[in-house]
Amino acid sequence: MRNVLNTLIGGEFIVQQRTDQDTSEALQGGGFSISVPVMTREAFATAIGLPVGVLIAQADRGMWPTVRVGKRTLINVEAVRVLAAQKAQEFDL
Repeated sequence: MRNVLNTLIGGEFIVQQRTDQDTSEALQGGGFSISVPVMTREAFATAIGLPVGVLIAQADRGMWPTVRVGKRTLINVEAVRVLAAQKAQEFDL
């Protein structure tokens, strides 16, 4: 069985894939990581720890930068990262 973990590391969402058998090895760098510029609303909600319904409602109200691809609405993760970096500079974090 494979697990895909979405985590926020240093302002970027990282997708890590690992097998249950190699959990310790994957956590020590045995998996692979890629940075993604957009994510589905459901995956983004899971990655940041919000309930899916809350994130979908916030996205529908324009609180998250979104991109429409056909009938799908994706969260623009790169825009979220840029906005977070700008806010961090404002507060000198």
